[in-house]
Amino acid sequence: MRTSLRKVGNSRGVIIPATLLAACEMGDEVDIRLEGNHLVTAPVKAHRAGWFEGHKPETDFDPFATLPADAGSEDWVW
Repeated sequence: MRTSLRKVGNSRGVIIPATLLAACEMGDEVDIRLEGNHLVTAPVKAHRAGWFEGHKPETDFDPFATLPADAGSEDWVW
């Protein structure tokens, strides 16, 4: 797709059609970087997004479960 640059103050801007934004899953913020002599615009990913994808809670275990109960632990003050 060919488009033109528009003047925005002292800078230039590009209007990106909504269909392209939706296809790229871009929100209100984008990451723009220079690769060689090309501008690359990419969606900003949320930090830690997808960390728990594929997590299986049934595989979790309690590492303290095998330790014996501490007699008199109710008297401890932290």
